Amino acid sequence: MLKGKTIVLGITGGIAAYKAADLASKLTQAGAKVEVVMTEAATKFITPLTLRNITHRPVVTDMFELASEWSVEHVALAEDAAAVVVAPATANTIARLAAGIADDMLGTVVLATKAPVVIAPAMNDLMYANAVTQENIAKLKARGFNFIEPEYGRLASGKMGKGRLPETAKIIDAIERALGQKRDLEGKRIVVTAGGTREPIDPVRHIGNRSSGKMGYALAEAARDRGAKVVLVSANVSLETPTNVELVKVQTAAEMKKAVSEAVKKAEALIMAAAPADFQPETIAKNKIKKDARQNITLRLVKTPDILSEVKGNFIRVGFAAESENLIVNAKKKLTEKKLDLIIANDITKADSGFDADTNRVVIIDKKGKTEELPLMSKREVAERIMDRVKGLLK
Repeated sequence: MLKGKTIVLGITGGIAAYKAADLASKLTQAGAKVEVVMTEAATKFITPLTLRNITHRPVVTDMFELASEWSVEHVALAEDAAAVVVAPATANTIARLAAGIADDMLGTVVLATKAPVVIAPAMNDLMYANAVTQENIAKLKARGFNFIEPEYGRLASGKMGKGRLPETAKIIDAIERALGQKRDLEGKRIVVTAGGTREPIDPVRHIGNRSSGKMGYALAEAARDRGAKVVLVSANVSLETPTNVELVKVQTAAEMKKAVSEAVKKAEALIMAAAPADFQPETIAKNKIKKDARQNITLRLVKTPDILSEVKGNFIRVGFAAESENLIVNAKKKLTEKKLDLIIANDITKADSGFDADTNRVVIIDKKGKTEELPLMSKREVAERIMDRVKGLLK
């Protein structure tokens, strides 16, 4: 979603300004064109040279700087922006933005832009809690500005309180949500599954797979950002829970089937990105099985529930086919057998699109057997393409 987008990053004069370097770096790595605008106070905490070396772009510090490519028309940067992010945003900056003051480049950009504005406050906890600051935040929220709540933790003063700049990942998540504000799935309920199930052998051991859940989580975030009410049924992942998503945690395939059956009762679509185990032990040992050098252990396995086939209801069904051979043939067979509307096929033997990768290369196949092969993309970009297809099916 960030690739090719112009993100204006406004940095203001707080101690958390040094963290903006990481944000600029991560946005640049994601393919965004990052235009940094620094207030005069911000340059006391971090140098423009640092940001220029990270973004490979000139840094704006003076609205009237003749050498700047934005010097002729101050609103040009505002018009070019896909999103404007102010991180960190001091109490002073928030007050100035609420009053519509535009006597520096940052104020001018925010006042002139039609792009979504994301503000990440960072300041002393008492300043943040002050009634004036809260009133200014309320004014900006009423105008459609997107705010990220500061985090609780150790502040520059040494005390504990609410005022820390959120982690970079949370800020990027907020930017992506702001960019996805086309809201073309508003009012829809979409169920997404993610992760690999664990089928217990005994209280210690289990049968599982290598699914990381990253694709499912990307799908949940993409659907949420388009306005859908999302239920994420997640099995055994080490990922941060997406905000504004209903999370249902499960362990086994049977638990996942039960959770999905409940969640789809009022849903328009089910996207089954999880990797439920295909088999489970016929019996589960009550106590830990002791290792005995004199004998081997034989496990009798039985099939787990086939969730996509067994869960009933009138909703769009999207499945995944993670294959190591005969990708298209096996995916089309699964599409037909499970009566799916779409299936997403990917070759798990590829390092850049296999388990735990941040990228994916997939083939989307519809119920008529028509295929669309996508190039290597981030999983979030793949998720957006899938949601485009789901949107079309919902119509």
